[in-house]
Amino acid sequence: MPRITSPSHLLALSLLATSLLASAAAWADGSPVGLWKSIDDATGKPKALIRISENNGELSGKIEKLFRAPEEDQNPVCQKCEGELKDKPIIGMTILSGLKKDGDEYNGGQIIDPANGKVYKSKLSVVDDGQKLNVRGYVGMPMLGRTQTWLREQ
Repeated sequence: MPRITSPSHLLALSLLATSLLASAAAWADGSPVGLWKSIDDATGKPKALIRISENNGELSGKIEKLFRAPEEDQNPVCQKCEGELKDKPIIGMTILSGLKKDGDEYNGGQIIDPANGKVYKSKLSVVDDGQKLNVRGYVGMPMLGRTQTWLREQ
């Protein structure tokens, strides 16, 4: 077994350990930061992987992968989106933004549904010991919307 003694090897191991500990800490404190699998409401099948990150106390979520049937376009664009997102690739698109911690929830954000191009107000909460994320999109008041449950992927 090779010995790891060079400073660059030690730095790489240190960075890896720090990254793993940060991920574990995010799970433990109920943070939504991480990779999540969204599930189709109608079929119950996975739709996408969304990576949620935090910057200056504000959450955003970007699509990293789509689960598509072989006959479907594997790199679709958001045809129904408006403005700067019109005809942009869905993979890599930030669909969740502006959410800030508010007690046990994250509120004040918005979510874009690339299937219809609509933008909804959004809130979310982490449940089941950090393994599920309830993501609610709504118009006007939270009671006028729907909730999807996303599953933690890593």
